Amino acid sequence: MTSKFEALGLSHDVLKSIRDLGFSEPSEVQERAIPLILAGKNVVAGSKTGSGKTLAFGAGMIERAVKGKGIQSLVLTPTRELAEQVKDAINDYSKYKGLRACSIYGGVSMNPQIHNLKRSEIVVATPGRLLDHIRSRTINLSHVRIVALDEADIMFDMGFIDDVSTILEQCKNREQTLLFSATVTEAVHKIVTRYIPTYSSVEVESYVDSSKLTQVYYDTEDRNKFSLLVHLLREEKGSLVMIFCNTRRNVDFVANNLKDLGFKSAAIHGGLTQKKRQFMLDKFADEKTRVNVLVCTDVAGRGIHVDEVSHVFNYDIPKDSKQYVHRVGRTARAGQEGKAINILTSRDHENFQKVLRDNDVEIEHRDTPRTERVVISWKGDNDRGFGGRNSRNGGGRGRSGGPGGSRGGGRHGGSSNDRRKSSGASRSHGQARNKGYSRSSSSSGPRTSTSGGNPYIPSN
Repeated sequence: MTSKFEALGLSHDVLKSIRDLGFSEPSEVQERAIPLILAGKNVVAGSKTGSGKTLAFGAGMIERAVKGKGIQSLVLTPTRELAEQVKDAINDYSKYKGLRACSIYGGVSMNPQIHNLKRSEIVVATPGRLLDHIRSRTINLSHVRIVALDEADIMFDMGFIDDVSTILEQCKNREQTLLFSATVTEAVHKIVTRYIPTYSSVEVESYVDSSKLTQVYYDTEDRNKFSLLVHLLREEKGSLVMIFCNTRRNVDFVANNLKDLGFKSAAIHGGLTQKKRQFMLDKFADEKTRVNVLVCTDVAGRGIHVDEVSHVFNYDIPKDSKQYVHRVGRTARAGQEGKAINILTSRDHENFQKVLRDNDVEIEHRDTPRTERVVISWKGDNDRGFGGRNSRNGGGRGRSGGPGGSRGGGRHGGSSNDRRKSSGASRSHGQARNKGYSRSSSSSGPRTSTSGGNPYIPSN
């Protein structure tokens, strides 16, 4: 079963762990990166969500680590959830070598982390909390030989670039640096130029199978947005669903109202305590106690890796067009079918234009169905500014379908990225694409083309 993994040069102990986990053949990033990493080379890999990169960088760390010789490898991640998942994966892969990986991140006490650091060979950390330990002298990085930056583009977008620079400079005996990023941003280029002067480049396709991913969008009025979401959730009957919103407020609005309507929904965002976030993630991943509708922000969603997600809903279209790829990459994984559904109101047109312009995607327009208007029972901690006179019609603040609407929540919306700082034509008329698309100079929405009145059809 593991013959293709054997060809990569992995040891018997790691191969046995891979066999236990049921993997039969390596992903593209694993096949290309593992031999380079085992050879001790620096690697910069352009790998998207779900590409299997944890085993790619973890394999080299596990093979080189010696039990009981202190912290020898370090992984930096942008979020607490991702740190937990990477730590768990590395422990799974290294169990027959008797190694131990621990995770350290903010929002929880440092004392248990200090205890775990003394017993671990591999550390998975968020930058801020790692700096806390460095300043407190509760971590020894003098034996670290390998450093991996996971989801580097997101980490730098969250404002961690200076922290990462400081940490790399603290790892004075570092022999190998591995960087994995879905996109090569200016900040990523800066770190590579400064800290990884020579490296092997690996560029792979997404683990998501585009042939199994259906992408559609619906246009609706602001006041009917939540009602349409409820209608589609009931019609689609997804097994595991992720719903993305741009703000914490909208996440709470959607999750709580869905729960009141009988859906097994939960909210994940940076405003929750780590304990509660982990509890919700565990329920989403556990088949027995499963919450099957998870509503989240982009940053919180980056730490969620569950192959069985059947549907991704964009209740808000992301402001950063590249986030769209990360979102829909949560479904159609491991050979399974998946569907991405975008719900557009007038507030979403500008962001949707950017998604089409900046990404190689085809998103099919669907006629908006007749929906029963949903009664909004949860408007937020303070009713003022939520719901308004249209709240009983499926809207939120005023007519926006949620607190502050899909554009970001106005003064109530909070940070759009959860950052550390701080009806149209039918299918026969065509599909939404990023090529030959006529963009409007007005922010009120896209220019209507001559293709049957559908604003997202390419113009000739």
